Amino acid sequence: MNNDTLVSALHDVLGERILGLSTALGQVTVEISADCHHIVCERLRDRLGFDVMIDLCGIDYSTYGNTEWDAPRFAVVMQLLSIQHNMRMRLRSFCMDDEAPLIESVTDLWPCANWFEREAFDLYGIVFSGHPDLRRILTDYGFIGHPFRKDFPISGYTEMRYDEAQRRVVYQPVTIEPRENVPRIVREAHYADGIERNEQ
Repeated sequence: MNNDTLVSALHDVLGERILGLSTALGQVTVEISADCHHIVCERLRDRLGFDVMIDLCGIDYSTYGNTEWDAPRFAVVMQLLSIQHNMRMRLRSFCMDDEAPLIESVTDLWPCANWFEREAFDLYGIVFSGHPDLRRILTDYGFIGHPFRKDFPISGYTEMRYDEAQRRVVYQPVTIEPRENVPRIVREAHYADGIERNEQ
């Protein structure tokens, strides 16, 4: 199966659920709304043979690029693999509510999604409905906020230290001044096209 065949099959199987479809760097990307996330994943697995979920992550599109971003702020991106057809594809599902991003869990389709969804919940605050055990996985149990959101301060809100007098770890407000020391890079509109040409 090549990309053209895959694109045709995606239109047949998903129809109007597709919000956007593109090919870059030799890989097909499909964009959908979160309200049809589970049914789309089920069809991709059962009807198109994408039986392996390689990765799942959250994305915060706040302050994306130099222009106004008119799509929802949060999205879930999945990398899928079809062993049968030797094909990979990317699925991007946009969460409709920026204040409380919500999407259906796919742990019943790919059990490996369990930890990936917990990570996206922990770092971005994206809630996966139907997840069997949705709790933090990388930050501390008492951690406040979601550290990969663009509006989360680099230094965080609290810091911890060991207190000799109390003989335990204590939490306190951050004592260092907020600073921005990472340069912002915005690539040209056709950045990926140049890479694709150079690889051929």
